[in-house]
Order: sequence, then structure tokens, then C-alpha cells
Amino acid sequence: MEVKLEKRYPLDVDAARAWAVLRDVRAVAGCMPGAEITEQLSETQYKGAVKVKVGPAVAQFGGDIEVRGLDETQRRVVLFGKGADRGGSTASMDLTATVVPADDDSQRSVLMGQAAVIVSGKFAQFGGRMMVSVSDMVLGQFADNFRAATAATPGGEVAQGAAPPPVEKELNALAILWGLIKGWFAGLSRKHA
Repeated sequence: MEVKLEKRYPLDVDAARAWAVLRDVRAVAGCMPGAEITEQLSETQYKGAVKVKVGPAVAQFGGDIEVRGLDETQRRVVLFGKGADRGGSTASMDLTATVVPADDDSQRSVLMGQAAVIVSGKFAQFGGRMMVSVSDMVLGQFADNFRAATAATPGGEVAQGAAPPPVEKELNALAILWGLIKGWFAGLSRKHA
């Protein structure tokens, strides 16, 4: 199953400060709930892991991350990640992320991202609509963590390999499911109002 996403997140910092975080793969991984870089294989190749918590059970996906492009002038990074869990589920993501100055204010910027996510195995059974909702929530958590990381970055410089502490150490699937249920009920009440 493939899900395509295109998102824009406003940031309260200038583009140079936001780019200082976005260009650091370790910092970006530190912003993703449950993700971490476990090993650097080369300048562009990394090993990583993502933990997903469902109640007391924790699943871990191991995989590879490749930096396919880093454009300083355009403030754009292209990443490809793929991984699998022990149960046979696989996932891959092709991501292009760019930081641009905000139209109305040079002291603000916008994080823009386009991603294609492909999943197979038990996670593909959730269906496209559910996968888009879950992806929206995960990316929302990422954006919040990214904002915190850019706010903590003085003068637009990030210490090499310094990752900001993520708000969520693990991706909590029950919290995401609860958020989906609340959103569904809110949608029903809007339709009947």
C-alpha cells in the first residue's frame, strides 16, 4: 500500500536556523517519535531503528537511511528510508524536505515536505485512509519536535550530531488510535450540527 503526503509547517525561526537542523540527519531522526540513528556507515548511509509501542508491547523496526540529496542553496534534503520488523512487515519512505522563508516575515520560515510511504504486511491492512490519518499525527509530532529543536538552536548553528530530545521517546500507537477515534467522533458531531 502506498500513501503520498504533502505538508507545510510554519516555523517561528528564520530559514537559516531551520536549515541548520534539517541538514543534520541525526537531528532530524531525533525529532521523529521513536526513531534513532544507530550507526553511520558513510557520509550518506546510516542504520536506524524505530520503536512502536502498543500498550505494554513494543515493536522495533530496523532499517537503512540514505541521504540522496543535500542542496544548501535551496535548503533541500532528499532522504530514503526502508525497514522491516521481525513479523515480516516492511516500510519505505522517500522524503523531500525544504525550508523556505515565510512570505510575510523574514524572521519566520516554512518546513515543506513531500513523501511517498509504502507499507506491506500487517500495517498495510489498516487501509489507505487510516494510514493517512496515522501519518498526519506522526508528522504533527515530528513538526512539534522540529520546532522545539530549531528554537533551541542559537544563531542557526547545530553541534554536529547533536539531536534534540524528542517530545515522545516512542511512537505510541494507542495514543494515535485514541486521537483517530476522537477525530472521528468530532467529525460526526460536525456533520449533525
